[in-house]
Amino acid sequence: MSSPLSVARQHAVLGSQRSTDQRQHRRVGIPLLGRFMRANREEYPCKLNDISVGGAAVMAPVVVAEGEPIVAYFDHIGGIEGTVVRTFEGGFAIQFKITAHKREKLASQLTWLLNKDVISGIEQRRHARIPIPGKYARIVLDDGETVDCKLIDVSISGASLGMDMRPPIGSELTLGKLRCRVMRYHERGIGVQFIDIQEPEALRRHFM
Repeated sequence: MSSPLSVARQHAVLGSQRSTDQRQHRRVGIPLLGRFMRANREEYPCKLNDISVGGAAVMAPVVVAEGEPIVAYFDHIGGIEGTVVRTFEGGFAIQFKITAHKREKLASQLTWLLNKDVISGIEQRRHARIPIPGKYARIVLDDGETVDCKLIDVSISGASLGMDMRPPIGSELTLGKLRCRVMRYHERGIGVQFIDIQEPEALRRHFM
């Protein structure tokens, strides 16, 4: 039987479980890295964008199909199954297929992760950006065109590049030997996400 405390946490942080409408579950932004397996058993890296006890939005380097079953694994949460309910530029949303017990456990995990110290620690360990002053690189666009750019900073999941050109959001390019996807624009250039998550030592070899 659920304790009053666990039920209170779940309702306060994530909304009522009794609703059958997934949108009734309050989504929270928790930036965790992970991997997911498609129906064909191929695995890819991914990044959690936001999550509730009913589902999640995930950034991914490949396009998936609506209705496709997905098994995802995220740091601090573990494995979770779901079905793709919609796709968007650079990712997809899944609706979880989990038991009431698993849902209650997930609510507790998310409540714990929302602690300010925990989130800031994850950010510092997993997404710390390393400034790269005075470093230039060459990128290869998906049509084969090469463009010179300035490295602004890098993290294990992506990089900020200074350049005048603005390749389409979602397009792929190669930075050195690293495959990337264009995720955003900023005043100095673009932000890219590495398709394969990099280890800190690999970043040092590529950019330091």
